[in-house]
Amino acid sequence: MKRNNYIIHFLSILLSIVTAQDKPNLVVVYTDEHNLRTIGAYRELQSKKVAEPWGDGVVVDTPNIDRLANEGSIWTSFYTVAPLCTPSRASFMTGLYPKATGAHLNHNEMYETMTTWAKVLKQRGYHTGYTGKWHLNGNEKPGWNSGKKYGFIDNKWQYNRGHWKFFEDHPTLGPQAYEWTDESEAKFAKTMDKNYVTDFLMDRGIETMQDAIDQDKPFAVMISIPDPHSPNIVRPPYNSMYQHFKYEVPMTGKAALKKKPALPGWSAISLDISEASATIKSMESDPIRHGYYANIFGMVKLIDDQVGKLFQFLENNGVSDDTIVVFTSDHGDQLGEHAKHNKGRPYETSAGVPFLMRWPNGIEAGKVINTAYTSVDFAPTILSMMGITNPNMEFHGIDGSKEVLSPNKNTDSYITKKQTRFITDSATSKWATAVRDDFKLTLSNGEPWFFDLSTDPNELHNVYTNANYTSIIEEMQSDLYDTMFQHQFPLAENDVIFFSQPSCWDSRSQISAWNKRLCNELTDIKFSPACTWRKIYEECPNACNRCCVDSPGKIFINGQLKTCNEVSEYCENKKVQNFCPVKCNACPNQRSMSTGDEEESSNLNEFEDDDLRLL
Repeated sequence: MKRNNYIIHFLSILLSIVTAQDKPNLVVVYTDEHNLRTIGAYRELQSKKVAEPWGDGVVVDTPNIDRLANEGSIWTSFYTVAPLCTPSRASFMTGLYPKATGAHLNHNEMYETMTTWAKVLKQRGYHTGYTGKWHLNGNEKPGWNSGKKYGFIDNKWQYNRGHWKFFEDHPTLGPQAYEWTDESEAKFAKTMDKNYVTDFLMDRGIETMQDAIDQDKPFAVMISIPDPHSPNIVRPPYNSMYQHFKYEVPMTGKAALKKKPALPGWSAISLDISEASATIKSMESDPIRHGYYANIFGMVKLIDDQVGKLFQFLENNGVSDDTIVVFTSDHGDQLGEHAKHNKGRPYETSAGVPFLMRWPNGIEAGKVINTAYTSVDFAPTILSMMGITNPNMEFHGIDGSKEVLSPNKNTDSYITKKQTRFITDSATSKWATAVRDDFKLTLSNGEPWFFDLSTDPNELHNVYTNANYTSIIEEMQSDLYDTMFQHQFPLAENDVIFFSQPSCWDSRSQISAWNKRLCNELTDIKFSPACTWRKIYEECPNACNRCCVDSPGKIFINGQLKTCNEVSEYCENKKVQNFCPVKCNACPNQRSMSTGDEEESSNLNEFEDDDLRLL
């Protein structure tokens, strides 16, 4: 009998080893508001003009995060499904678009009925844990370890929201969070490497992994670090590491301030272009702005060091090769690109996020995934990678596991038809975007915008009206139209949207032939003679009161796409009038352009800049 017990015990150990081998571990390191250009692996993939937007050599070295790319995969076209904390996190956890989760606005509470990838893994025998910012339990602040676990067994150090800088496990009060104040700085002066937020949360995550290892269980742990989100302050010595840099205004920021070219309506700024040069000079000499950037760089460096600590733990415990390590963020931070900070726009550094994944036993080292994906695709992809192909979950996202696990190092041509994914503005109903690895289309309350990311990685030039892109735009518009209605994107709730470019649309940029002048200035009577010159009225047809052409495309009205032949009953709407001025009898009162006028308008080059300034 005793011998049989030994045999049973041996077999149970063997079974646990086989089971553990069949179940790879998972660690997700999830930062908050992280500009992907602060990571070395992304700089190496991009042109220098894009990669170092704050000046030559103004970079953070991130060898540990880069290791994920070098020994695993880097995803060049990974986007948040919504560049806002709560909806992006809800979609990442569930594989559903924001509206279906209940958490489609910031501080909304995710439906308690939601199934997360953590819940599925828990049901498969994983020890699951979550440390750090959650932001899916409504307005609670900090809101410690809610009873709604969503599949996480260990969530003692999960808090709902707030950007705290210090944590401690108080002997009588339990988990405590502190903002950075003189008092808290003094309290933790000697233990900052233990109590500062990034260090503390990584340590708690590692403890959860150790608990699983001690129980001979596979683990799935998410470490949600609230840096490098503001407040922009970081512990020593990281607060002094990058003070020596001079942080330039990014090239795209300078272009936006000078309106050469101007920003789309969904990202417009109101600064007068005559003040642009002085504003740029003031920004670059501002010590507050300087400290802002230096501390963000310091926060990124600390995060990188903590990823190094994670690697060391996995290696010391012999689980490095069969642990999937994911590094990503809830959304980006423009950090001055396009003259904006933070998130909320479809630009690469707002909606685009870092996404790196290492798994030595499953992913080819040095793999570059160029195919477009969003955070809604994470749940179906990771579960499938971990051998769970029937998780009993509904997904709006797609399963990219075949591409991730394929032996090809570069997956440009992995998918025969270019894959289109979708991003939504969850806060203001201003825009919705379709992305591919090389193209980006945004529909909004204003004119459509289309970027060719291969030739214009800085996203400066709208090529929507370029005939070379007509078929691509039509494909992406059709896909976006279907998705925004099927999944209740906020833009679909608008009454009227320009689904095509109006034939007459005033440029927001500086008039190319008239330096430091804008179309909207032509409404002032003293500038009206400029409209007799073809070069100007072609850029400013509305301001010059010369627009009388119905647009050949379609306009979105109350959920339907209509041509100008179908809009008669909607002609009281100003947007419809702008799109279909002939059909709506809304043409401006124009003087006829005589042959002499035509000749005059074609001779702009005969006039000097001084002549234009006199008008």
